[in-house]
Amino acid sequence: MRVIAGRAGTPSTRSEHTFTGEVWADAVMTDHADVKINSVIFTPCARTYWHFHERGQILQVFRGRGYVTGEDGTTREIRQGDTVWIEAGEHHWHGGGEDSLMGHTAISLGETTWLDEVTDDEYARAAAAARRG
Repeated sequence: MRVIAGRAGTPSTRSEHTFTGEVWADAVMTDHADVKINSVIFTPCARTYWHFHERGQILQVFRGRGYVTGEDGTTREIRQGDTVWIEAGEHHWHGGGEDSLMGHTAISLGETTWLDEVTDDEYARAAAAARRG
């Protein structure tokens, strides 16, 4: 058993090759080979790059609302209290809403492979699709 103290004195980090926009990512548990846990806050319109996980990913939204988009182009709005399961190998991205920040705990299983940046046009199309429902 292990208890990991909140923030544990670690600073927020941001990688220019994984996020677009202003994002704060706090490492919760990153020293385990098969499971990584991060607390991430996206400002409005900020988002991840396209990526996928070797064994899947769980997102638990704790603040605001945002979007998650899968490789099939389907975009879903996600809100505080929602939990998202993303299948192993599924290409996807997630981020803040157009006018709302979004905070989530990301539990990534296995290796994460980062792909291309989500363009402003891709983001706008996804947001419009989510509004249409």
